[in-house]
Amino acid sequence: MTADGSAARLKVYRGDGENGEFVEYETPMVTGMVVLDAILNIQAEQESDLAVRWNCKAAHCGSCSAEINGVPKLLCKTRIEEYEGREINVQPLKAWPIIKDLVSDVSWNYEVSRSTIPFHSEQQAPFTMYEEDVERLYEPKKCIECFMCQDVCHVLRTHEKHDVFAGPRFFVRNQWLQMHPMDDRDRLRYLKEDRGGIQYCNITKCCTEVCPVGIKITDNSIIPLKERVADEYYDPAKWLMRKIRGRKNGASNGSVNGS
Repeated sequence: MTADGSAARLKVYRGDGENGEFVEYETPMVTGMVVLDAILNIQAEQESDLAVRWNCKAAHCGSCSAEINGVPKLLCKTRIEEYEGREINVQPLKAWPIIKDLVSDVSWNYEVSRSTIPFHSEQQAPFTMYEEDVERLYEPKKCIECFMCQDVCHVLRTHEKHDVFAGPRFFVRNQWLQMHPMDDRDRLRYLKEDRGGIQYCNITKCCTEVCPVGIKITDNSIIPLKERVADEYYDPAKWLMRKIRGRKNGASNGSVNGS
């Protein structure tokens, strides 16, 4: 407990997608307390039916993502002290349907995940790769799938383009796959014409700002993929070559992936 016995005060969304409201709670303040601590205290001492999704409590699993004062955050990584006595409103991620209280139905993301063209190589592991090729694969693999980048993306959150837009998290995955020197699949058509919809992204960098593991989503994933799509579809020489030989086959991807 703090020396003065102070309390943390939070307004927590209670309800489902049709009916709900913010309910104010007060719980004993502990030095170093994070928002998830306060939520779990409320659940344990006051509201046993308060729904919240969490797992590792160490910012590794991404399960406890929610919105605090309208901004996506990991509840386990956000200290109460950050708000310096200001109002703390906690609510579920808004880009998907609310199931109950702080839990949204994020299953749409797993549908998109299943639509992603998986890694494929004619070569057998273990692979021999240059050090620089390995190093550029590190950053996208840090993703913990908290889906906060998806939640803050205005293409999904505001314009609700869920049917035609994969979102920043899956651009990060596609970047990893496209840049893997051993992968030989073509994903540029997926990104432009199929579920990817990367042309809808207008580079606001809001996804990068909320990433809890510091992935530079816009600069290192989305922009390089956009450049490759532009080269493939709008370069006059490549347009002419496609007309002559038909759509690029999988064998030609090796030069793209390894570039």
